[in-house]
Amino acid sequence: MNQIPMTQTVIYSINQHCRQEADTAQLAKWLAQGLSQFLQQDPQRHLNISLEGDLGAGKTTFARHLIQSMGYVGKVKSPTYTLCEPYPLAVDGKEENTIATAHHFDLYRMRDPLEWQEAGFAEYFDVPGFCLIEWPEKAEGTLPAFDIQIQLTAGKEESERNITLNALSEPGATALKQQHD
Repeated sequence: MNQIPMTQTVIYSINQHCRQEADTAQLAKWLAQGLSQFLQQDPQRHLNISLEGDLGAGKTTFARHLIQSMGYVGKVKSPTYTLCEPYPLAVDGKEENTIATAHHFDLYRMRDPLEWQEAGFAEYFDVPGFCLIEWPEKAEGTLPAFDIQIQLTAGKEESERNITLNALSEPGATALKQQHD
């Protein structure tokens, strides 16, 4: 599993053992509420989130629950072949709905760290919302810094997971702490 780069320090961390997919979905929903509140405060905000774990650890399942918990209605599919799937999100503001985008990346099939840049994805890292990147180590050294790192480790049972959410920046910590304030 990919470890936190030496240059990034964990500011805030949450660790949860999920015995079944419903527990994973509940943690994703909790994170979605924090991200929504974070984005409501400033609709132009953007976060970079890494989604790390071995093959079959549940990264895409977590991503699906997170994106759907943020109001996306429809199928959230794995972007294994397309590299990126954008999902428009309506984030409820105080006076009106504001639109943000979840860009879900899966870099598993990349052979070279520069492939994602050559594909023109760098511009998505400035769009209001967040980029959620599975297999970020495939683009090591070419991605912007992460605000939140999600590490998934499969347990002994098929749907059992240990999930750690690490805030690696002040904005990431603010988003994770939204539910505690």
